[in-house]
Order: sequence, then structure tokens, then C-alpha cells
Amino acid sequence: MRKHRGFSLIELLIVVAIILIIAAIAIPNLLRARISANEASATGSLRTINTAEVSYASFYPAVGFPASIAILGGAAPCTPGVATACILDGTLTGGSKSGYTFTAAGLLPVNGANTEFVANGVPATLNTTGVKGFCGTEDNTVRFVSPAGAVLVHDACVALQPIGQ
Repeated sequence: MRKHRGFSLIELLIVVAIILIIAAIAIPNLLRARISANEASATGSLRTINTAEVSYASFYPAVGFPASIAILGGAAPCTPGVATACILDGTLTGGSKSGYTFTAAGLLPVNGANTEFVANGVPATLNTTGVKGFCGTEDNTVRFVSPAGAVLVHDACVALQPIGQ
């Protein structure tokens, strides 16, 4: 009598099929979890940007809100000033973090000082890195739109639903 060693082709195909079925169930959940984590990070980043904008405006009232997000940061070693506030880290002032792209701009100058700002966070790749778009203004409230579209202007942002309501 001959002794059989190893697995038959049918047994191997059954194991591969089971692994593929498990992967088909798990991968969409993994992608949804990643999108959810990116959106949570974007919300936190936008809150940080909003706080930095308000801080900058209180430090430099003659300027008001900065013209761009880059002004809120600065290269190390950073010396605080009007052009480099040293409030945010280089990741956020670079405009990209956790699958989202961030922008901010000072608006509505009165006597040379910007009296409003709008900050935006949009997914770098819609439906892959995120679904929602986020924005904030000088009222320090983070708002969202789903699905994310283009970068929002000030008045469009104010009209959106705040997070948590």
C-alpha cells in the first residue's frame, strides 16, 4: 500500500476559496475604517487650523487673519513674526495630512486687516481617502459637506451643518 503525502489539488483550491471569501468580506470594512480615521483626523486638523487662525489674528490685529495657511507655520528653527507665526507644524502648513488637503485664506480686508477667513479640508482622493469635506470660519466651528466637492468659499461654509448637530 502506498502512503499519500501532501494535499490534493481539490483541498488546496477549497482553502484558497475560503481565504478569498474572508478577504472579500474584510477588505471593504478595512477601507471604511481607514476613511473614518482620515475624516476624524481632518476634523481635528481643521479645529487646530481654526484655533491658529484666531490666535494669529489676536497676535497681529493690524494684519487680521493670515492670507494663507503657510504663514501659520515656519521653517525650524522658527522665529515668530508676521510672515512666519510658528503656530502650526510643517505637516499642516504644507497642506496635506492623513489623506486630506488643507487650505486657508484671510478674506474681507478692512483697513488692511483681514476680518474673515475660511479654512478647508478636502479628501485627496474622493471615496478612497475620505468622503466628507470640512470647512471652518472665524466662528471657530467646523462644518462638513458630504460628499466632498470643491473648496468652499466663506458664505457657503457658514451655510453648512456644523459637526455634532
